[in-house]
Amino acid sequence: MMIKAVFAAALAFSLSAAAPALADPAVVMAPGGAGGGYDAMARLPFEAMSKEGIFTDGATFTNKGGAGGTIGLAEFIGANRGNDNAVMSMGVILVGGILLNSSPVTLDDVTPLVRLTNDTGVVAVATDSPIKTVDDLVNAMKENLGAVSIGGGSAGGVDHIVMALIAKESGLEPARLNYIPYDSGAEAVTALGGGAVSVAVSGVSEFKPMADAGRIRIIAVTSEGRVEGIDAPSLKEAGLNVVVGNWRGIVGAPDMSAEGRSMWLDRFAKMHDSAAWKDILVKQGWEDAYLAGDDFVAFLNDEKTRIGEILKEAGLTK
Repeated sequence: MMIKAVFAAALAFSLSAAAPALADPAVVMAPGGAGGGYDAMARLPFEAMSKEGIFTDGATFTNKGGAGGTIGLAEFIGANRGNDNAVMSMGVILVGGILLNSSPVTLDDVTPLVRLTNDTGVVAVATDSPIKTVDDLVNAMKENLGAVSIGGGSAGGVDHIVMALIAKESGLEPARLNYIPYDSGAEAVTALGGGAVSVAVSGVSEFKPMADAGRIRIIAVTSEGRVEGIDAPSLKEAGLNVVVGNWRGIVGAPDMSAEGRSMWLDRFAKMHDSAAWKDILVKQGWEDAYLAGDDFVAFLNDEKTRIGEILKEAGLTK
């Protein structure tokens, strides 16, 4: 079933069937741990809206991580049907998490509102690695795919997807990748330096400071074009049709009203244009990836199909 194009947003973890007025405080779900990407995506838009006077009624935040974000998603859906004050942060990892965990609840059950940010990925090697370019990496993978060990985030996550797409574009079987998941980019860098992995994938915000410090060498970025401040081509420039971003956004509760949808879309549009939000983008190292309303719904449907196909080819889903 395609994601519903009728939406709205706001939040409140109330089991009451009656939706609160749009002037009530928002109650926001972050389907990840405190301090993580979903936590920041839940809190910082409200910080910007409060500072700019766009939404000043306050918000209560709840973190519920686990199972790729699907535990938080299930709680959000169960507690907030028809609640025009309930919203939740989410992103590409949740799209994959739903498939990997065979979740009984999906993004078809919520009200998509807006995509806000993107974090470009980078492919990196140790500074003394014989792999100097994307061509070197592809040739090494073609020579012995299992011998090229790859470090990144959780299995089936965006880092894994990057390497699965590289393998696919190179005529190799993604399911045969020697992928080793780590809890953080710092752990992956340590693994690179110690020779535990041949190559690692993470976001610009995690790997660029380490590359600037001379701890690793970035050989490619996963954006459409080059990234300012990084002396490396995009994978597409290097000849591979691979463009992947760790995007994040906001969804609203199931069965939100047209009034609630319009209210939150208007708030996020004003926030997106604000100085406070632009400052947050710079401080967080996020790219502006604003996409709202029906355009975001169409994007989500495409992502579900694309990620579903690559996870299946990688042997992670059936």
